[in-house]
Amino acid sequence: MKALMALLRRDLGALLPGSSRGNSLLPLLFFLAVSMLYPFAVGPEPELLAATGGGVIWVAALLAAILPLDRLLAPDVESGFFDQWALRGIAEEVVVAVRLLAHWLSFGPFIIAAAFPASALVGIDGPTLHVVLLGLLAGTPGLAAIGIIIAAVTVGLKGGGAALSGLLMVPLAVPLLIFGAGSLSTGGESGLALTAAISLVLVAIAPFAGGAAIRAAREG
Repeated sequence: MKALMALLRRDLGALLPGSSRGNSLLPLLFFLAVSMLYPFAVGPEPELLAATGGGVIWVAALLAAILPLDRLLAPDVESGFFDQWALRGIAEEVVVAVRLLAHWLSFGPFIIAAAFPASALVGIDGPTLHVVLLGLLAGTPGLAAIGIIIAAVTVGLKGGGAALSGLLMVPLAVPLLIFGAGSLSTGGESGLALTAAISLVLVAIAPFAGGAAIRAAREG
């Protein structure tokens, strides 16, 4: 347990602002920038903004989650970090699970907090904001899990690996976007439940898929 807590502290230190790899402000600023520019793109009509603003927040959250993919796992695989933990008897799945938690903590709470000013920028009301916040709380762990899986699968790629990661993540995140944004038009409960279910499944399989992909990359 102490080793896992030390690993979590290490991962948070690497991903949060203030380190050479961490820049949680970048996804946050990107998220706010999309929310700020959207009214200029579609016009200032309150009805249109209120009807589409929640969906825009979800798309902005997805795009913001793509930004850190290139630094989630590749630097540690290249430096032999996973080899060191394997020598200590810690499986890749355990390390990936801790990295998943650290990844979500490095962007999920920031995006949820940023939804408050973003809602004002896109003109959505209080009840809609409540559904958006619940949806992001349920869906951002799934986005983090997809990011970890894609980062592990593409960890051995050079050059365009980061761009490929983003392209792969977009279609895989479509179900979360459909049910998360769809909950805004269905009253919330069914869409939120499906979003949480998909997110839970993704979080459950991410450590195993990520661990297998990292072992394949190391052995290859």
